[in-house]
Amino acid sequence: MDEQARHTLGGLPLELFSTSASVADDHHGQGEPGVAPYARGIHRTMYTQRRWTMRQYAGFSSAAATNERFRLLLERGQKGLSVAFDLPTQLGLDADDPLSMGEVGRVGVSISTLEDMRELFQQIPLDKVSTSMTINAPAMVLLAMYIVVAEEQGIASDAISGTIQNDILKEYIARGTYIFPPEPSMRLISDIFEYCAAHVPRWNTISISGYHIREAGSTAAQELAFTLANALQYVDDAVSRGLDVDAFAPRLSFFFNCHNDFFEEVAKFRAARVLWHDLMMDRYAPKNPKSSMLRFHTQVAGVSLTAQQPLNNITRVTIQALAAVCGGTQSLHTNSYDEALGLPTEASATVALRTQQIIAEESGAADVVDPLGGSYHVERLTSLMIEEVKAELDRIAKKGGALKAVEGGYQQREIHKAAFAHQRALETGERSIVGVNVHMMDESTSPPVQTIDADLARAQEARLHQVREQRDGERTNQALAELERVAGTEENIFPMVLESVRAEATVGEICGVLRKVFGEYTPPSGF
Repeated sequence: MDEQARHTLGGLPLELFSTSASVADDHHGQGEPGVAPYARGIHRTMYTQRRWTMRQYAGFSSAAATNERFRLLLERGQKGLSVAFDLPTQLGLDADDPLSMGEVGRVGVSISTLEDMRELFQQIPLDKVSTSMTINAPAMVLLAMYIVVAEEQGIASDAISGTIQNDILKEYIARGTYIFPPEPSMRLISDIFEYCAAHVPRWNTISISGYHIREAGSTAAQELAFTLANALQYVDDAVSRGLDVDAFAPRLSFFFNCHNDFFEEVAKFRAARVLWHDLMMDRYAPKNPKSSMLRFHTQVAGVSLTAQQPLNNITRVTIQALAAVCGGTQSLHTNSYDEALGLPTEASATVALRTQQIIAEESGAADVVDPLGGSYHVERLTSLMIEEVKAELDRIAKKGGALKAVEGGYQQREIHKAAFAHQRALETGERSIVGVNVHMMDESTSPPVQTIDADLARAQEARLHQVREQRDGERTNQALAELERVAGTEENIFPMVLESVRAEATVGEICGVLRKVFGEYTPPSGF
């Protein structure tokens, strides 16, 4: 490949080598850590006094099985929990719904009832552990269940901490676990912002996610641009409802992917902080510095894991995790090497956690702040990333903002184009993946994978039947009827969702009421 054609894996142009002239006009990286616009990190000391949160994503089968995995990871040094829910739960369906058949407990834990949530966090003190939940369309329902379980442990809602993903726009763009049309979905998000600002102040009310956008095939710059555009849409909607930006913006958080191009990923994270600070200050002029301070969780790239030669994935995960640390992440999930084959086993999940611990304790990367700051190459890539993202944000703004662009299928089409270009480069040999199109070999054995109990769905159906038999049916019906009434008004829905949860209504019943009022979403094709 000649020098003029060289690019990063994500598409940024490369120089054979960078010099001081490459960054002569760049000023964003010359400040100190902890000082706006935060290119070098949001904290002055970063990891030198306190490490990032090692938050391993876990969830499979039943609440009891996932609770066992949670407690194992906590015993082995994990500092925060991250919950994966199965597909029916993500779509607001109970385990005994006909549409749930074959999917109960497959890609995450099955949660239909408050009793399931109690079992999920049994013997885990919710005032001592922060919990992240990857849940979007039914986010309000699962957070309400978490609040009630904490109350039953004697913990007030103002003492719990964690995050719900609650990012519906990226579901329309890339991931697909939406339920309701965009307008009522945005209302639910603003209701959560408003309620939690008053009652659950330590909770991150949204994790605006580029992760799934990147997994769908976007470039690094598209991941960042589409994520920031979605974030601006959420802030616009909340402000238009009369919420003070400083009442909710400090609790906004982000969730990014980290791929194999080490330097581009570091530049992406540095650029994200600068762009968010500048966008917030220019558009909303917040008074609280935390309102313009981008905090983010990182997960390494699931789509980069290969079923071929799966042990090679340990190396990929290590490179990606180190990039996230050098880029200044606040928390990190490292994938297990066997995830292209199935759910992680206890052994592979432990290796993934140990990867983070070795980076923290042995690599030296956490002993100084922003170790790549001042690198001509990284600073140049950061500037290029900022320029490319700004150009994409301008294109989305001209379409009327993120929501209008989503409704027109713009982001979906751009991701399809990028994914096609990636696949074509792989097939032509322009891009190399070890074990897939280069350095291949015959493989006779694969590592063991986690299996799911074939009787799980029947067991969950029996639990649901028991809950419905034993609860106060009149109280449940009254709560659901009042939820339906409130959903048809402009009142905040969260208090009635909480009351429905306390009345032992199921996830499917609560979402069913909201489906009745709001309807369901049918997307454009994106092609």
